[in-house]
Amino acid sequence: MTEQGENLILEHLRHIRGRVDQLAEDLDTIKLRLTSLETQVAGLHGDNAIAHQRMDRIEARLDRIERRLDLHEPA
Repeated sequence: MTEQGENLILEHLRHIRGRVDQLAEDLDTIKLRLTSLETQVAGLHGDNAIAHQRMDRIEARLDRIERRLDLHEPA
């Protein structure tokens, strides 16, 4: 193969390597952002679960108060 052909191949390989390196950096960034989103969603789910627990406790307390005061609504 001629020197000019080898140089052309090397030039293309360098370009491909540069693109692969850029894609690897982009993928690392995407992974970090996805992890951040997963953490935020997990936090929201936890907050939502806590709110439901509180509402359940309030509902139970309200039921108990209504029973003690004999405030039953007709069915």
